[in-house]
Amino acid sequence: NGAGKTTFLKLLAGDLKPDAGRWVIGETVKIGFYRQDGLSLKEDKRVIDVVRDIAEYLPLKKGMKLSAEQLLEHFMFPRPQQQVFASQLSGGEKRRLHLLQVLMSNPNFLILDEPTNDLDILTLNVLENYLSEFPGCLVVVTHDRYFLDKLVDHLFVFRGDGTVIDFNGTYSEFRAEQSQVLAPLPDPNTEKTVSQQAQRFQDTKEKKKQLKKVERSLEQLQQERQKILDWFAEGHTDIDESTRKNNRLQQLEAEVTQLEEEWLELASELEESSD
Repeated sequence: NGAGKTTFLKLLAGDLKPDAGRWVIGETVKIGFYRQDGLSLKEDKRVIDVVRDIAEYLPLKKGMKLSAEQLLEHFMFPRPQQQVFASQLSGGEKRRLHLLQVLMSNPNFLILDEPTNDLDILTLNVLENYLSEFPGCLVVVTHDRYFLDKLVDHLFVFRGDGTVIDFNGTYSEFRAEQSQVLAPLPDPNTEKTVSQQAQRFQDTKEKKKQLKKVERSLEQLQQERQKILDWFAEGHTDIDESTRKNNRLQQLEAEVTQLEEEWLELASELEESSD
């Protein structure tokens, strides 16, 4: 947090001017920007009209198109709810409607700033499926490793203090690379006793063991999360069971966040021990 991710997105979108150099947006580039602080809805309008004000149809592949009503339905706004005023929506529904405003503008360069902070889990599942077929360029800022792994193949990792790692690959590939600790090279200027070297080796071995344990736990949680999302995708209508599964999804997200923090701490300690 505070490393400059949102500032970087605003530079990409042309909202901010760079301190040095220049940023040129091509004539054929059409930017769509889902912002953390960009929620601006005309609350005296009906839901369907909020989207229609952007466009009546969204072009798809092979000459097909999606109407405003169909897009709303796809993102869990049934036809009756499309007729209510935006002012009657909940906070989460308003954020979902803001997302549809961005998508309906038919961008070919889509920027999403922390969508996993604002959108509920079911909406994110629908969005993941939608974006997997998105034909343009997607730039997303998120702490959600699942969202990253499903959608991105190139990372800019913001470390803070202006340090950005450019990594060509998925988040899981980046994490795997970071967890590989090279054996420390002998330092001719430093004399170490055998006992010191043995202790350092033992500490490193133990941390690697803990790291593997955390990774296995993360994998198990990811599998459980996917099973629940698959259950929702099947269209079950049992309200009580839906509530239970939604509560469990929230628990899983909290557990994953805690384990990821533990993983990052262990990986950082291992990286330091290899220096």
